[in-house]
Amino acid sequence: MKVALVHDWLVTHRGGERVLDALCEALPDADIYTLIHRPGSQSPAIESRRIFTSFLQRIPGIHERYRHFLPLMPRAIEALRLQDDYDVVLSSSHCVAKGLPVPSGVPHLSYVHAPMRYMWDLFDDYFGPGRARLPVRAAAHAVRPWLQRWDRASAQRVDHFVANSHHVAGKLQRFWGRDATVVHPPVDLERFTRLPLEGGGQGGYFLWLGAFAPYKRLDIAVEAFRALGAPLWVVGTGQEAARLASVAPSPHVRFLGNVSDDALPSLYRDARALIFTPEEDFGITPLESQATGRPVIAFGRGGALETVNSRTGLFFSEQTPASLMDAVRRFETWEVGFKPEDARSQAERFGRAVFQRAMLSEVESVLRVSRKSPRLATAV
Repeated sequence: MKVALVHDWLVTHRGGERVLDALCEALPDADIYTLIHRPGSQSPAIESRRIFTSFLQRIPGIHERYRHFLPLMPRAIEALRLQDDYDVVLSSSHCVAKGLPVPSGVPHLSYVHAPMRYMWDLFDDYFGPGRARLPVRAAAHAVRPWLQRWDRASAQRVDHFVANSHHVAGKLQRFWGRDATVVHPPVDLERFTRLPLEGGGQGGYFLWLGAFAPYKRLDIAVEAFRALGAPLWVVGTGQEAARLASVAPSPHVRFLGNVSDDALPSLYRDARALIFTPEEDFGITPLESQATGRPVIAFGRGGALETVNSRTGLFFSEQTPASLMDAVRRFETWEVGFKPEDARSQAERFGRAVFQRAMLSEVESVLRVSRKSPRLATAV
């Protein structure tokens, strides 16, 4: 069976690319199509494939400035052509990947991490006052209606959608008028469960981890822990780094930058809890934290409601420093009854093999509808 995998871009290796990595392992002969690819930026499972890129790849400096070319991305993905005869196309999409042209008779299954969030419900988080320079905001307002129309129209060309959470499935129905089944993305549990549960939380700090994107709302955590006088360690970097650096430094907030994958499990395990401030479409980091046996203090909307429960964490109700501070204070009492084994058990429901079996079943289902029925589910 010949499969074409489609992914928006291969520049960094984050949650979406980890999903692609799991798909590559489950579909070992698949080719990859993407807008741009920074060689060496991905896992061996991805880098070893035939990777086809769009005309954007030829633009000097594109790997650092690709976000500036958002208005060209629909044109770029539609100009990308499949180089072989494939039995099925499986896109992994959070921007335009679902819009790749697929020949008539070839089923297209799209796994959606999110609709184009910066053009829909999170537009103000990216382009509102104080979030971007005036020319950028004006340009975003100008292209938003066209990008929304394209996003909705290209969604109608897909045969079947799989959403990464019930939260995202609701967005697909609201924005595109399309139904979706739900398969939660995989967590690479093995490297987080190697450490013993005993002795967790001994570092005494709270941990925030992620890309410094506007909607991640790291600013809430920084302000809250500055006011609390409690230690917060921050892992990551990104487009909000300069703005956050302009805020008065606090001795209680420590920025670690990017850390190696090998160092992450210990950082999670030694933290008292993970602080999770965004309204995320799914969110891998809460499950990584729970896999090491540590709880989560999360904003109580979005994907966190599907991954954290009352035994494994606390929620705060508003994206404000005051609401987060209240949750941290409540945590002091709640923590007494916390059991690390509950957290690990919750994370194990989202393992890599569980995801792969479910996705192979989805591929088999879409092929069966198109009158092809290979036996895939035994491959994992």
